[in-house]
Amino acid sequence: MFAGPQIKPIGGNIMAHASTTRLFLRKGRGEERICKVVSSPCLAEAEARFQISAEGVTDVKD
Repeated sequence: MFAGPQIKPIGGNIMAHASTTRLFLRKGRGEERICKVVSSPCLAEAEARFQISAEGVTDVKD
């Protein structure tokens, strides 16, 4: 059995110590993507939904 989350940040300790804001990116439904602010000295924890299309990064169309 595994305990705790099985998610590891990319870049290891070097990136972890060099970054002040950490974002968690994940795939949502269909073409939707979700970006979550996990750790930041100046931003509250929040999520933003977006999609990547031929026009670039756009808002999710409900």
